[in-house]
Amino acid sequence: MRRRLPRAVALPAAAALLLLTAGPAAAQEIPTTPIPQPGNPNQPPASAPIGPQPLGHAVGDAGTALGVLRLLPNAVTTQTILPGFGQTLPKQSAFEAGMGLSSASANSESYLSYERSIAQASPFGIAVGGQAPQTPGSIVQTALPDNPKETSGGINAPSNPLLNIGVLNGTAHARWSDSLGPCVDTIADASTSVASLSLLNVIPSLPQIPLLGNGGLSLPQNTKLAQGFDPASGLQSLGGLLSGGGQTAAGGAGSLLSLPNTLSSRSQVRLVDMPGSKNKAVESTSTLQAADIDILKGTPLELSIKVASQPTLKVTSTGDEKTSKVDYTAPVLTITAGGKTLYTLDAAHPTKDIPIGLPLSGLSDQFGALNNIPVVGGLVSTATKGIQQVGTTAGTVLDLGVLRLSIAGLEQKGAEATTPFKGYQLGASARLFDLQVLPTKNLKDLLPAGAGDNLPSSLAQLSLGETIARAYAPTGGVVCGSTSPPPAGGAQPQGPTKNLAYTGAYDTVPLFWVGTAMLLMGVVMVAAFPSRRRLPGLVTLHPAPGTSPEPDEPKPFKPSPRPRE
Repeated sequence: MRRRLPRAVALPAAAALLLLTAGPAAAQEIPTTPIPQPGNPNQPPASAPIGPQPLGHAVGDAGTALGVLRLLPNAVTTQTILPGFGQTLPKQSAFEAGMGLSSASANSESYLSYERSIAQASPFGIAVGGQAPQTPGSIVQTALPDNPKETSGGINAPSNPLLNIGVLNGTAHARWSDSLGPCVDTIADASTSVASLSLLNVIPSLPQIPLLGNGGLSLPQNTKLAQGFDPASGLQSLGGLLSGGGQTAAGGAGSLLSLPNTLSSRSQVRLVDMPGSKNKAVESTSTLQAADIDILKGTPLELSIKVASQPTLKVTSTGDEKTSKVDYTAPVLTITAGGKTLYTLDAAHPTKDIPIGLPLSGLSDQFGALNNIPVVGGLVSTATKGIQQVGTTAGTVLDLGVLRLSIAGLEQKGAEATTPFKGYQLGASARLFDLQVLPTKNLKDLLPAGAGDNLPSSLAQLSLGETIARAYAPTGGVVCGSTSPPPAGGAQPQGPTKNLAYTGAYDTVPLFWVGTAMLLMGVVMVAAFPSRRRLPGLVTLHPAPGTSPEPDEPKPFKPSPRPRE
């Protein structure tokens, strides 16, 4: 008997979610449960299709993560079963955590019927060194069987010190037709929304050492810190910019990045019309809705990011490279501080570096006593004059790190495919916003001996609105229809019309019945003509030669004087 895999094992393949690793989108076969092979290749198939079968072939998936935290990105070699092959693949992060994950997938080629359509909304997901275990608390729908209504509800994320997630809501809806397959209204649709989100109140990849003093940073000769700046704050809290230690505050105070308002995502896979054809194209869409993003909330140097344009990623495959396409609406972000617009991130200017440094005595000579926080992006917080812009930081600020703000550009890849059907597959990925913490050469030089050599190129990475979409359609598009049903009843199968090879076996049956008939005739004859019984004590004497005995007078039998044996 073929053993069926449990749904809990098949779904994460679904939903697999692709979002924790967040690598470039690749046009490749979407993984499903492998078809079990028989032990004996000559044995008959496990089952045969019953009833009308769908004609359409369609494969697609879409996924969105509200937020992804990566520590030490590109630091762990990818593990593979092939020796040395992992060295050729992109490296994984030491730790990844995804929040508010939604995924939708469709696969007409899956062996298990409930993998044809999968919709999943998950509150949380983690990966350590590229290994991603299952996480509970998800909302999932699978088809077949079909689901006329969606499943929705609240999902709770586990508490942890690096992030604080507010109330999460999710919906999941998976559809599939017994006879028409993917030709339904929407194949798979999943969405998540979060009321608030706060991430990272420390930088755990930095050593926990004081800024100055025994075991701390070593300032260059002939330099000293500005008046009012207390070096007691540790390096992991970026000199007091972050709250450090304990649970990240729900309101976002003291965290590197926070979202005070609702953030929502939606992932969808469906079939759409093709111009000039009755067939359909596969369309995978990932969208995100965001309002405000705060950086270093609760500090005088708080930065606010306004999302002026919402990102949308849509991948459509018609089965032909010429007509398949990727539509991407790039976001537009404006960064403000104190009500003033400092930077704008768009397709023409996708990246902005904001340095973080220790204030030196030259700043206090210029502005007086300072507050106990580092300089961020050339802005210094003074004790009496408020926020001041530093004209030149050379000789007055000792840079320790860089906050790199960016909108991730679109990455796409497509390829012709022949397995499991001939067609064209296309994939793309993008991100709404990236925030990276990068160490500078100054920091590596100021760390104790040997500690600077172990610092990676990126200390932490926060990504918001990570999207991925793939679509794969057969050449000519998806056919909506089904095979003809088998006829009901019908004539019995006829015997062979041609004689088989003549053998001795053909004489066996006639000889059997002839022998049986002869045996019965013998029994009848024996019963009809019984033998005559002789009288006891009488013998028939044979006449002497030449005489004729009397036929009716039997001769008496004279017993012998001696007993016979």
